[in-house]
Amino acid sequence: MDPYKSIKNWASEDRPREKMIAKGAAALSNAELLAILINTGISNKSALDIAKEIMEMNHQNLLELSKMTFSDLKKIKGLGEKKAITLLTALEIGKRRQLSAALEKPQIRSSQDAFALLVPLYFGKSVEAFYVIFMLHNGKVLSIENVSNGGITGTVVDSRVIFKRALELKAVTRLVLSHNHPSGNLNPSEADKRLTDKMIEGGKLLDIEISDHIIVGANAYFSFKDEGLM
Repeated sequence: MDPYKSIKNWASEDRPREKMIAKGAAALSNAELLAILINTGISNKSALDIAKEIMEMNHQNLLELSKMTFSDLKKIKGLGEKKAITLLTALEIGKRRQLSAALEKPQIRSSQDAFALLVPLYFGKSVEAFYVIFMLHNGKVLSIENVSNGGITGTVVDSRVIFKRALELKAVTRLVLSHNHPSGNLNPSEADKRLTDKMIEGGKLLDIEISDHIIVGANAYFSFKDEGLM
């Protein structure tokens, strides 16, 4: 049996495009969806072969894939500039769609609500970042803003910048602090705890409540409030 067949020679029910038409997008694997975006293969390697290789490189995880840069993708045999741009564009659209869906519920009643709003903002980040949710007294979200970006192991946060912005928004009386841990370890560091305590004390002087501090991971989070650390 010929070890290689181009997609056009496959049975129609096995071709990603035809399979999507017949069964819907949900029936396709991640690799099959990527293959449609890649569109064409190279000698002895179909678009699906390339897609499977990409997924294997990222341990079958789309979040890991989202961390690949333009340069990373271009190094994969069978991908050029146009195909790399197509993949990055699709991933960015997915991220923005997730963020838009989260913002349809702009009121925070729990740590889970906060996580749903925050996770799209951290999607694909390989360095630490710090976002703050600025809220009214009833938990309605006025703004979510990035206040700091750092390295793989930490980011420097100036509490004065956060409170200054809260006062500029005038009606803000509550804040949710958040940052990510690219390492995947969600346990708070001593620096995380000190910053949280400092923000709580500073907030008391301005009548601004620190409602929570969320450490964001890929599919999980750590809540200072839920864990009794504030």
